[in-house]
Amino acid sequence: MKQVVQNYKSGELALLDVPAPGCKPGGVLVRSAFSLISTGTELMKVSEAGMSMVGKARSRPDQVAKVMQSVATNGVPATYCKVMGKLDSYTPLGYSLCGVVEQVGDGIDDVAVGDLVACAGNEHALHAEVNWVPRNLYTPVPDGLAPRHAAFGTVGSIAMQGVRQGAPQLGEVALVIGLGLIGQLVVQLLVASGVRVVGADPDPARCALAERLGAAACGDPASAAVEAAVAELTGGHGVDQVYLAAGGGSNQPVELAAHLSRDRGRVVDIGKCSLDLPWNAYYEKELDVRFSRSYGPGRYDPSYELEGRDYPIGYVRWTERRNLACFLDLAARGSVDVEPLISHIADFDAAVETYQSLKDGDLKAVAVLFRYPDHKGEEGETVAPAVTVPAVRLSGGASAPARVTKSPVRLAFVGAGNYATSMLLPHLTGRDGVELSTVVTTTALSAANAKRKFGFAEATTDLDAVLGDKSIDAVFVVTRHSSHADLTKKALHAGKAVFVEKPLALGEDELADVLKAVEESGNDRLQVGFNRRFSPLLREAKKRFGARTGPASVRYLVNAGRLQHGSWYLRQGSEGTRFAGEGGHFIDTVSWLLDADPISVYALATPGNDDLQVVLRYPDGSTATISYVTSGPASLPKETLDLVADGKALRLDDFVRASVYGSKRWVSSRLPKARDKGQEAELAAFVRAVRTGGPMPVPLTSLAATTAATLAVQTGLAGGAPVTLAGAE
Repeated sequence: MKQVVQNYKSGELALLDVPAPGCKPGGVLVRSAFSLISTGTELMKVSEAGMSMVGKARSRPDQVAKVMQSVATNGVPATYCKVMGKLDSYTPLGYSLCGVVEQVGDGIDDVAVGDLVACAGNEHALHAEVNWVPRNLYTPVPDGLAPRHAAFGTVGSIAMQGVRQGAPQLGEVALVIGLGLIGQLVVQLLVASGVRVVGADPDPARCALAERLGAAACGDPASAAVEAAVAELTGGHGVDQVYLAAGGGSNQPVELAAHLSRDRGRVVDIGKCSLDLPWNAYYEKELDVRFSRSYGPGRYDPSYELEGRDYPIGYVRWTERRNLACFLDLAARGSVDVEPLISHIADFDAAVETYQSLKDGDLKAVAVLFRYPDHKGEEGETVAPAVTVPAVRLSGGASAPARVTKSPVRLAFVGAGNYATSMLLPHLTGRDGVELSTVVTTTALSAANAKRKFGFAEATTDLDAVLGDKSIDAVFVVTRHSSHADLTKKALHAGKAVFVEKPLALGEDELADVLKAVEESGNDRLQVGFNRRFSPLLREAKKRFGARTGPASVRYLVNAGRLQHGSWYLRQGSEGTRFAGEGGHFIDTVSWLLDADPISVYALATPGNDDLQVVLRYPDGSTATISYVTSGPASLPKETLDLVADGKALRLDDFVRASVYGSKRWVSSRLPKARDKGQEAELAAFVRAVRTGGPMPVPLTSLAATTAATLAVQTGLAGGAPVTLAGAE
């Protein structure tokens, strides 16, 4: 299928051939009929992409702050690779469309194949021929509403949420500053609510359009016309509410809002404009400044948008899905008319040229629609029949264990997220004896990005085809945590060598199932991404420390830091706890240093389980304390480790410096070229084992013991007592 994409680094726009998405549970596949270009939001993204690197940094200071934090944590080389990887990737455009349901996922019963739906979301309602859309981001289109009009649903919901924040009442007077697409819809919604509206925009054509759609008067904000109209309609008191629907860096909108508002009026920010509030003006009138967040309640909440958990109507009357349905209903009944807003309808094949015309100013438009190939459905024509798109299937049968492989080793990646593309694939691309065969994702664009950047021969959403391809030697599982165990089992049964990122499992049952798959298939070719034991700096320090004769004491401080709002690590119900996800790294590191697996685990936590103290006991009496904290300062190194035994000590400072104290002192270089946490060496060892048929880099017993110890932390927290691990004497 085709999809509109943009490379944020170069600014290139393209209509790209990408794999069709699979139909996952909890959503539907939708073939697009019309999608709407947001001439404000999308053109801002297109313009930013064309800026220099300095210009991009100035336009996104929030991202610059994240980069600086990454430099402090991971070092300059790793951060540069990560940032450049993100910039030099295709990103999608679009977030408002109407289309036909082609396939219904498990758990969906409110629509059927062939139904017309309006869809929302900048990850799900893209300018693409086919999209997978979760339950709460689509709604059926009312009978009689044209598909091209239903494509306005998302931007209509944005305007509606802004009006709801303003809480208009019958007979009030409102000022709408900025009469672009959102502003025009706000005008109509206010008029439908019994509010008289004054509009302000420097474009005379937009002012005339707003007056035709119901505004009492409109004019250039720099002229006296707007002030005169407000004075006439309000008796000189000022407007009851102001809606800021303008963009750009000018502070004129917020200053005009204060000037024309009545005492204790309401100012609602919908667009993205400068908000340097003049303190005296806002203070003297005690203005109520409100913000409108996108489509409505539920926006940016993964449990609502991705998991389909609705908010009870008694507590949240207007969610983003209810706003979407409400706007479509108003449009179907004629209370809102979007037809006059449509400046241009372009064939989807001309998407790149259309964006360029908008960017260059050759095409002046309020709203532009893409019409997709073969779509009729209006003016007596028919909608193209549904075409079934293959779903992502995760079935696989028993097979012979992985074979010894001749060069090159053919690899497949299941998942191509940030970790895979920044920490794994750069070490495999161009490596002698390695061929990147196929990348499998559930979203088309991530697969296309990985194929382009890393040279995969194929990109697909069909995992069955990969598991059934006998020419593929090894499968990398680099997906969300909740899928690791299941995908690992499937790949083992298919006879593949498997590299699965941590964690191997999120529960004891999952771990048992993976080990059962090893037994049933006779295939033990498994590696978990515990990379720190492969760090050259740490390996050199262990070598300098030498052999032990007595028990050791280990202290490992992990300054994990707080998660950002919206991080998928916060979805503990589906993805497990944060420590379950990454704690295995630190347990494996300690076990490797001590050349043994733990026999018991004791865990304590601060209220809310934010900070953990995990005490591990080993067969020879050695102990290790892992302090996993989220409350530390960002300036503190992420990982520091001390091992003391036999009158000697080993110290690791965040993979930047290592020291060994004994009869002689050894200190590594202070300035290594990068924080090398062992990914490259780990991958080399895995590929070598697959190619030669030799032992896997880490024994299966150790992988299982580390996973069991990681899972025991949660058990210990719940029980308040040490947990003895299975097999311990």
